Amino acid sequence: MSLTPADVQPLLISDNLGDRLKGVNLLRQLDPTIAFDLIQPLVTDTNERVRYAAVSQLDPLGKQDPNKALSLLRDRIQNDPETDVKAAAADVIGGLQLTEAYEDLKQLYHQTSDWLLQLSIIATLGELGEPKAIELLEDALKSDNGLVRISAVSALGELGNQEGIKLLLDLVKDEDWQVRYRLVQALGKLGGDQAQEALKILTEDSMEQVAKEAKENLA
Repeated sequence: MSLTPADVQPLLISDNLGDRLKGVNLLRQLDPTIAFDLIQPLVTDTNERVRYAAVSQLDPLGKQDPNKALSLLRDRIQNDPETDVKAAAADVIGGLQLTEAYEDLKQLYHQTSDWLLQLSIIATLGELGEPKAIELLEDALKSDNGLVRISAVSALGELGNQEGIKLLLDLVKDEDWQVRYRLVQALGKLGGDQAQEALKILTEDSMEQVAKEAKENLA
C-alpha cells in the first residue's frame, strides 16, 4: 500500500525527535507538491537536525514554488543559529539556481569566520550560475584556507564565465599542487586559446597527477 499524507503528517508534528526525522525522510515518497507544503514548517523546527534534513530536501522540492523556497532559504542563511543548516541552505540555493540570493550569500561569506560555511558558499556558486559571482570567487582565491581556494577554482570552471580565465592564469605556478590540479580541470571546462596555452604549460608540471590531467584535457 502506497504512503499517503495522512500517514506522514502525525510524524511531522510529533513531540518525538525520531518521529519528526522519520517523517521528513518519508516525504520523499509523496507527491512533490504535497511534500513541499508539508515540509515548510519543519524548516524552522526547534531541533537543528530536523531543520537540516528539511532544508536539504528543498532541492528538489523547492522547484514547486521557487519564490517560496527562496524566502525559506534566505531566512535560514540569515537567522539560523547552526552553521550546518546555513551551509545546507547555501547548497540548496545553488542547486535551485536561485540567483536572486547571490547578494545574501556574498554578505554571509564576508560576515562569517567559519571556513566550513565559507567553503559551502563558494562551492555552490558555480552551480548557482550568477555571472556576478566572479567577484566573490576572486576574493575566495585569496583565502588563507586551501580548501576554500581549491573550491573557488572549481567554481570558476563550473560558472563558465570567460572572465574567470584571467583570474585562473595566475595560479599556473601556485605552490599548492591540488590548486593546480583543480586549475587544470577548470581550464578544460572553460576552453579557449588562453586556457589551452596554460594547459600546455601544466603538462610539464612537477606533480605527475597535474601533468597527466593537463595532457588529458588538451587531448
